[in-house]
Amino acid sequence: MATDAAVLRIMTFNIQHGRGADGRVDLGRVAEVVRGAGVDVAGLQEVDRHYGDRSGFADQARWLAAELGMDVAYGANTDLAPPALDAPRRQFGNAVLSAFPILAAHNSHLPRSGSSEQRGVVHARIAVRGVTWQVHVTHLQHDSSSERRVQAEAIRQLLGTPDRTVLVGDLNAQPGTPEVRALTDVLVDAWAAAGEGPGHTSASPTPSQRIDYVLHSADVRTRAATVLTGRPAAVASDHLPVVAEIVG
Repeated sequence: MATDAAVLRIMTFNIQHGRGADGRVDLGRVAEVVRGAGVDVAGLQEVDRHYGDRSGFADQARWLAAELGMDVAYGANTDLAPPALDAPRRQFGNAVLSAFPILAAHNSHLPRSGSSEQRGVVHARIAVRGVTWQVHVTHLQHDSSSERRVQAEAIRQLLGTPDRTVLVGDLNAQPGTPEVRALTDVLVDAWAAAGEGPGHTSASPTPSQRIDYVLHSADVRTRAATVLTGRPAAVASDHLPVVAEIVG
């Protein structure tokens, strides 16, 4: 965890409902990655909430928050009827974990076409050592560049004029593509600012693409950006997490 009052140490991590690169579902490994990174805030994608057998019908967001002693905000993008009348709804989406209080949070659905998966962005206002940050977590459509572009433009509209703002997520697109440029035209790519090397994050354990991003408003700056490649990060999911330190 960062100690400077105006620094936010933040992670983005697509956890694939806790299913590791070895095919085994083990949410404890995800918790170990987040804990070991010492982050103030973690933005997670592909988080199950009572979703199904694949994750034991667990509320993964709540379990991780309790295990790590962090505050949590969850954004359900898939929201299905429960398997029984007395059971909770089956949900899939994004989450914000914070070592500091989440003052307010809400989820916004993004545009989609036809039978595409519903995507969204969860927004959280967080007070970190007396400094308030706007944190947003998203996961764009995986199989359509044009749909991702529309979703990116919708996020731009939702952000308005960003101030002390960080957007993290799996954009399912590499740098320089139209959908990524739609966001980097108004936000700074933390990896481009301070990362070293290609910054590949997918697919673990031998990634060849950079599709996971930390982006921030121009009124703050990146002090450091790192892709976590050691164990357990290399096996906890099919994505590697990105950690950045943003100075306000």
